[in-house]
Amino acid sequence: MNRETELDILIRGGTLLTMSEAMEIVHDPVIGIRDGKILFVDRSGPSTSPLPAGETLDASHSIILPGLVNTHTHLPMTLFRGLADDLPLMEWLNHHIFPAEAKYVNREMVYAGSLLAMTEMILSGTTTFCDGYFYESRVAQAAVDAGVRAVTAQGFIDSPASGTGTLPDNIEIAERFIDKWRGKSELLTPALFCHSPYTCSPETLKAIKKVSREARVPYIVHLAETRDEARIIRERYGVSPVMHLEKSGVLDDATVAVHCVWLEDEDLEVLAARGVKVSHNPESNMKLASGVAPVPDMLKKGIRVGLGTDGCASNNNLDMFQEMDTAAKLHKVFRRDPTVMDARTVLQMATIGGARVLNLADRIGSVEAGKDADIILVDTRKPHLTPLYNCYSQLVYAAGGADVSTVIINGKIVLKDRRFPGLDVEGILDRARKVARKIGEKGG
Repeated sequence: MNRETELDILIRGGTLLTMSEAMEIVHDPVIGIRDGKILFVDRSGPSTSPLPAGETLDASHSIILPGLVNTHTHLPMTLFRGLADDLPLMEWLNHHIFPAEAKYVNREMVYAGSLLAMTEMILSGTTTFCDGYFYESRVAQAAVDAGVRAVTAQGFIDSPASGTGTLPDNIEIAERFIDKWRGKSELLTPALFCHSPYTCSPETLKAIKKVSREARVPYIVHLAETRDEARIIRERYGVSPVMHLEKSGVLDDATVAVHCVWLEDEDLEVLAARGVKVSHNPESNMKLASGVAPVPDMLKKGIRVGLGTDGCASNNNLDMFQEMDTAAKLHKVFRRDPTVMDARTVLQMATIGGARVLNLADRIGSVEAGKDADIILVDTRKPHLTPLYNCYSQLVYAAGGADVSTVIINGKIVLKDRRFPGLDVEGILDRARKVARKIGEKGG
């Protein structure tokens, strides 16, 4: 192929939601992709004569949009899906999830669960995820093997858990993880994850943040998820969870705070002033009865918010279309206001908003010339997607992950017509089932 005159992929037709700053909608676009990048987005219609391409995709019955960005999950926990449902968070964690992790989490479990999760995410249009767990190198390796864009955060917790140790050990683990994965793949961003203010001491929170600041990598933390957490932190330190992290000096624009349900007015002001990003996980918050995060208030204050699914043990799937639908409707009924969290705003949170949360907006999150080619096609030839008046509404309120027909990540087709050209799905399923059988046999 002559690299100067030919394309890798050409997409013709359909309706493109660019999710750019101007939120352009382009009918019958022609999109050229070469060397992993979007070379051009032609708005003059399919009658134009673009460069020849190695592969041409007919999108005439599709909505084209950027790949979805899942800003928070725990991928290996796909293997705990359905293990302990219908329980309060603290009981769920302390009596089921933490003991299960202590028994069953190992490198093979993490790798098998991660590959299973990535298969599920690709099938539902997610092209980028942010994960936090233990043995995170196995998650990173699975992402490289599957060809999925990822922010992979090595997890730390002070209570007993696999793969962590004393504070000096954890500092070394953090530094070693970053050194190992920085620059390993253009699709991979290493990060660090402190589980929460109530499971990590101030010393751990500060030490891991120091490593992340020096290495200039994201710092992820569960924050203000439940009323119990707010109570525990206030009893221990005399302040709210947000103010505890503020006093610990770990809040800045490289911090991604997950959940942020139990916030006071002062907390919102601090998050906005420090440039902290927030990952909103409405389905997990609903299932665990954690509460409703004040996302409309965050957005009004200019806080950057993205959507996340959380792990499959508390959701129980990784479908970002379902997460969008839930996010929009939850806040409407909670506020008794049908105008809040409109479809356009929610789709922004799942695309360019998520990219901003992960500091990747210069590369992904919108379909524009020069950006990395992370693109999905949603097939609209379905009864539940007919008729089509408003693309934003259709995607948020009517579409599901199963409507995604084609997925492109970094200029490579990873799903075409619901089939994987490069993944052994049956092998991935078999590997996951083998690990799950061990968990079941031990009384999980």
